Amino acid sequence: MRLIPLILLGLGSMITALDFTVVYVALPQIARDVGFSSATLQWVVSAYAVPFGGFLLLGGRLCDLIGRRRMFVAGMVLYGLASLLGGLAADPGPLVCARVLQGLGGAVLMPATLSLVATLFDEGPERNRAMTVWAVCGASGLSLGALLGGVLTGTFGWEAVFFVNVPVAVAGAAAAFAVLAPDGVRRPGGFDLPGALAGTAGVTGLVFAIAHGAEWGWTSPGVLVSLAAAVALLAGFVAIEARSRDPLLPLRLLANRHTSAAAGAILVYGLTLQCVPYFLTLHFQNVLGYDAMRSGLAFLGPTLGITVGNLAVGRLIPRLGLRGMMILSVLVGAAGTAVLAVSLSADGSYLGLLAGLAGFGLGSGLSFATMFILASTGVAPHEQGAVSGLASTVLQAGSSAGLAVLVAVAGRDTAGLTGEALRAATAGGLRSAILVAAVVALVGLAAVLTLPRGARTPVAR
Repeated sequence: MRLIPLILLGLGSMITALDFTVVYVALPQIARDVGFSSATLQWVVSAYAVPFGGFLLLGGRLCDLIGRRRMFVAGMVLYGLASLLGGLAADPGPLVCARVLQGLGGAVLMPATLSLVATLFDEGPERNRAMTVWAVCGASGLSLGALLGGVLTGTFGWEAVFFVNVPVAVAGAAAAFAVLAPDGVRRPGGFDLPGALAGTAGVTGLVFAIAHGAEWGWTSPGVLVSLAAAVALLAGFVAIEARSRDPLLPLRLLANRHTSAAAGAILVYGLTLQCVPYFLTLHFQNVLGYDAMRSGLAFLGPTLGITVGNLAVGRLIPRLGLRGMMILSVLVGAAGTAVLAVSLSADGSYLGLLAGLAGFGLGSGLSFATMFILASTGVAPHEQGAVSGLASTVLQAGSSAGLAVLVAVAGRDTAGLTGEALRAATAGGLRSAILVAAVVALVGLAAVLTLPRGARTPVAR
């Protein structure tokens, strides 16, 4: 196994995942020091999530056309610059702009890392082991983000959650020239500009509407206009792709049973388990009363579970196959999340949450690695970037939709309450949201069961 390149790609995966959660525990301090109101604070999260989700398809296809190493370096550089600007921001506007740039950097970096792993390692056991390492870094980054965010915020202040990315991004970009093979000449073929514009704008509009539906109201003019425009643009995107000689997303890729089943499973995962760390942060701080550093340390439980789950995938796939492995991961994830939900209470303790945290983490780790191995199976090397962009887009769109819906569930009975009544209602709302996530997670079985037993899709040449 080419260990050093894989470590570098794992670092890229971790950076993109980590920045979803690294600011969670820093949000109260950011609001106080930078001047965000309670109504505008969510833009610190949304300004990253919306461009990240909207530009993943474009980022993935650019990896195939321009070169994966080139796009990896570009993503690292953009990420480092945006992080520097974010740490220097003293007002809401510059900080939101920095988060937008971070999202664009992530939309380039994530599909670049995933497609590099898929093309550097041969399909089968070698790629499965490599993808497991990549997934360990990405899935653990979600929990480590909260842990690192808490430690950095508690020790150095909120600016540190941005500044920490700068030396890492610089080192990653420099290392790429030393350990990743050159891309060579640009791949022949045109660039699907109409498809790129329609697809990127459509996904961006959809993620924007979903991210703000619960806050603004699903029937508010801004949400309805965004949804209508997104639907029209995405319909146009499908029509363009069906006729294009060089499509942004070749629709034939969805005929691959592995890729289409993985897309369904990734969507459900994004709707459910991907959202749980956000609600854990609220429980640790608003119910258990933890400060930023203690909240971050509390994520050690699920982080260890995720790591164990990721590492187990490489050993279990040869025994269970991809279909069996996906079924197991969905069942473990749903069961662990349900146990976690039942354990949440206003008078509970961290010790009482440990079994649920470990089960949720284990299921997340098993799912994350297996889904992306499944998505890349049977795909030609020159189209791995497009599949990476598709899988990443589905994950981000699902998590945006899931978070919007689950936030509404969690906050349903808390209006107008204060003190102990608010704390108890908050715990009850969080318990309901995580329980809904556990139940909906079982829908992922429907996507997995579309795979016939022992199915194999030949690699296109």
